[in-house]
Amino acid sequence: METNKIHNTTNKIHNALVVFEGKQIRRTWFNEEWWFSVVDVISVLTEQVDFQIARKYWNKLSQRLREEGSEVVTNCHQLKLPAEDGKLRETDCANTEVLFRIIQSIPSKKAEPFKLWLAQVGYERVQEIENPELAQKRMKEIYKAKGYSDDWIEKRVRGIVVRDELTDEWSKRGVKAEKEYAILTAEISKATFGMTPSEYKEFKGLKKENLRDHMNDLELIFTMLGEASTTRIARDKDAQGFIENKDAAKKGGIVAGVARRELEQQSVRKVSTPDNFLSEPEKKKKLEDKRKK
Repeated sequence: METNKIHNTTNKIHNALVVFEGKQIRRTWFNEEWWFSVVDVISVLTEQVDFQIARKYWNKLSQRLREEGSEVVTNCHQLKLPAEDGKLRETDCANTEVLFRIIQSIPSKKAEPFKLWLAQVGYERVQEIENPELAQKRMKEIYKAKGYSDDWIEKRVRGIVVRDELTDEWSKRGVKAEKEYAILTAEISKATFGMTPSEYKEFKGLKKENLRDHMNDLELIFTMLGEASTTRIARDKDAQGFIENKDAAKKGGIVAGVARRELEQQSVRKVSTPDNFLSEPEKKKKLEDKRKK
């Protein structure tokens, strides 16, 4: 059960971007398969940095394919992917089969290596479906490659499971809209740390980065405590709908907030810090902090 939750949430975290030869390609999981941003793929194949030019290329190519009677464009779907401003916007996407047909229409020296890469990406996903533990292993490898310590990674992975359990509970209790999820999350964070996630990101000097990827061990622990407490309170109180779950979120956050303030009083140090891992990996920073003590 827990492995499946990690597997599902790994997709939520890492499905937005994959990398081919240092170039980011957006993707999403739809109808039990990967769908990739067509413009991103065209940008890679044409070695075009300017996305506006890549979009114009796709517009002309799609027009030509339609005129030729090809069904390639029809088989593309507009799916929501994160845009440059961080918001989800509808984007032309294609699955592996359709992308192979699009690639054939683009003269590029990168076509063959990209096809091999695309096949590998799809194969890894099939492997993860057959053996969900691979998803957890790959997620840990990604964080390790970014310079995170093993103990931090274990907390981050556990936090993902706790978060997933909470969102599943909200879904069962009538909380459906993404906006409502964001409001409830903000209630927990505000009561736990005295800051909403957006305020916390500003506090840490972050922009589009994932806040939790820049939290220290204790910040992750108290985040988990707030969300786990909210899940338990929602269940015990049988909270239904947005309003009742908002009350449960506040109470869950208060539990973590009280614990945080008690620790700060006893240790005379703040749990929340403006530190981030933008310029220095977590593992290196942790070693330096130990040397200073």
